This record gives sequence, C-alpha cells and structure tokens, in this order.
Amino acid sequence: MNPDAGLRVIRFTLNGKPVSAWIAPHHNLVEMLQDSFGLFGARESCGQGLCGCCTVLVNGVAVSGCLFFAAFADGADVVTVEHLTSGEQLSPVQQAFIETGAFQCGFCTPGFVLMVHQLLDENPEPTEDDIRHYLSGNLCRCGTYPEIIKAVQLAAEKRKSSAAA
Repeated sequence: MNPDAGLRVIRFTLNGKPVSAWIAPHHNLVEMLQDSFGLFGARESCGQGLCGCCTVLVNGVAVSGCLFFAAFADGADVVTVEHLTSGEQLSPVQQAFIETGAFQCGFCTPGFVLMVHQLLDENPEPTEDDIRHYLSGNLCRCGTYPEIIKAVQLAAEKRKSSAAA
C-alpha cells in the first residue's frame, strides 16, 4: 500500500493473533475485516448501528462494526464470530443455535452469537427478560426470536454442564 494515499498502518490482535492492516481514515471495522482479512461474519446491514449484524468484540465489548472506525482498533483485542470455534468444535452457543433452529437466513446470526457469548460471560443464568433486554439491539428480519431465546437458555445449560464436568 502507498502511505502517500492517506493510508496508515494499524496493529492489533485479531482472534488471538497479532496482525497489522493498512487502512484509510474513513474505513470502518467491518470493511477492514472483510478487505484485509477475508472475514465476513460481521456484516454491514443497516449502516447505522441499529441491527447488530455487524457486531464485533473489541477489548471484550460488543461494538457496531459499521460505526466503529478501523483506526480505533489500533492496539486493541478484536474478536469476530470466526474465532468462537475450536478447530472443528462449535462453541456451546453456536451448537445451541443449530439445535434450536435459531436462524433462518442466517444473516443476523453471527451478531446474535457474539452478543449471547458476551451475555453468558456476564450473566451465566439469564432470565428470559434478561435475554430479551440484552439482545434488544439485534434484529432478526426472519423473526426467529422464540428460537433465539431457547438457544440462549440451552447455551447457558451447555456452558453450565461443561463447567461442571
């Protein structure tokens, strides 16, 4: 990349590995993840931070990747949905989404999965009201909300079982 073109390099940890990327000042996190790393789990949909499809964890906090400037990732720890699997093993949340059919088209699923991971890290035994409140910033156009609630409850059970084992 030509630094004279207004680009700058940032360095950060992506899914547990140190990386660097050349970015333009206006690039958002989703654009950088897709263009520089071929990661397409976070998807820009509304472009206004209202739907949750572009959710990415930055320093352990969920952010709207469509609104988060890539430059702000400099020095940060960035985690995408692609990092949740362990080899071929799905995370308990991913497995619960499959078992309950908590998706149809799947467009919103990565954002929901990351938010559920964060929810269960903060509250391992959420009530249905807790789940609804925590996920209120994520939209599913297919309307699989009842299945998503079941997936969160099942994931909480799976996490509890694996911790006890």
